[in-house]
Amino acid sequence: MYSFDIKDLPGKGRAMVATKLFNVGDTIFEEEPFVSSQFSWNAAYGYACCDHCMRPLETVTENVRRLASKPALVVPLTEHDPTKQWLEQFTVCPNCKIRYCSEDCRIEALKKYHKVSCMGNYRQDDTHPINRLNEIWKKMHYPPETGTIMLLVRLMAMYQQSTNKTEFMESLQSFQSLIVNKEQQIHHKMLGENFEQQMEQLYAAFCEAFQGEDYQLFTTPEAFKSLMGLVGTNSQGIATSVLAEWVKKVSDLPMPEADKCKLDEYIDDLYEKVGEFAGEFLNNEGSGLYLLQSKINHSCVPNAQSTFPYSNDIVVLKATKIIQPGEEICISYLDECQLERSRHSRQKILKENYIFLCYCPKCQEQIGDPDETSEDEDDMDMEDDDDDVMDD
Repeated sequence: MYSFDIKDLPGKGRAMVATKLFNVGDTIFEEEPFVSSQFSWNAAYGYACCDHCMRPLETVTENVRRLASKPALVVPLTEHDPTKQWLEQFTVCPNCKIRYCSEDCRIEALKKYHKVSCMGNYRQDDTHPINRLNEIWKKMHYPPETGTIMLLVRLMAMYQQSTNKTEFMESLQSFQSLIVNKEQQIHHKMLGENFEQQMEQLYAAFCEAFQGEDYQLFTTPEAFKSLMGLVGTNSQGIATSVLAEWVKKVSDLPMPEADKCKLDEYIDDLYEKVGEFAGEFLNNEGSGLYLLQSKINHSCVPNAQSTFPYSNDIVVLKATKIIQPGEEICISYLDECQLERSRHSRQKILKENYIFLCYCPKCQEQIGDPDETSEDEDDMDMEDDDDDVMDD
């Protein structure tokens, strides 16, 4: 039984409200995604993860050697490698050879969507409609990615395999309260300045991949825009990293101070080597849709935070402040740097990406601030826009 209610709040709409006291660090809930998928470019760059739960499939040594492009790099304390316990459980689909972290994940994927989505020998065929759709998406949405068309591909397979399509559609529609008649703003941000032509290309490829009466609910122009808007407004970023998990484990080990200093120096040097080759593109990343997570509103002064402590796609919501019974539970849709920017900048980002204006206590306190950004923030805005504008 959850210790919160989902209810409508005046002026805010759907919200998650605590029904008990939560102290700092308390777990509010854990949730598996309705659907999740690795980012398309992440997969293309060889970030090995379970195709179902996104658990890393590399040892920490394999991971850092690839990220640093140094095949001889040696990692100490490998007995604390978080992947070690999973190595013997790794498995593959016998038909398409997609990899999973365990037989449990392979069976769950097969039960939910992989009977339909398995491409068999066509997985490496560039002319296959799914691969063409993915390539069109990748050319429109270079890293850093904020979504992936493969979420829609997986949703279509889930629908086709569903034994209760009415229930599936109800779950899907529960994500859509914010995007009715407002999709184009999201498309503009997701696909860049030339989004109309790009949307036409993507829509044509989507229809080619999903032909026939089974998919006609999704292949009208309006339905496709709604699906794109759904992903744009509701997808939660997921990041799993065997390196980060290893660093966390070994940093917590009891050891003499001198050894601790040597380990810290090694870790710093390791991240420097990795950074020289991989830059900030360190983690295996993807996105997912979460039925509960999507019900949580944003605040620039959040009292909860989403975490992924199990190195897979299970999200754990934890309280970052004391939350009283009857108080709304809020997370931040912005990262730490964005939260420090001016009210005007925060509102701009939220409106472009999530189609709402924030009226949290911080925004209310700053309501009299000038509706302008500093020169530094304007420069950051231009960089953000450059990241989002993709070539045809």
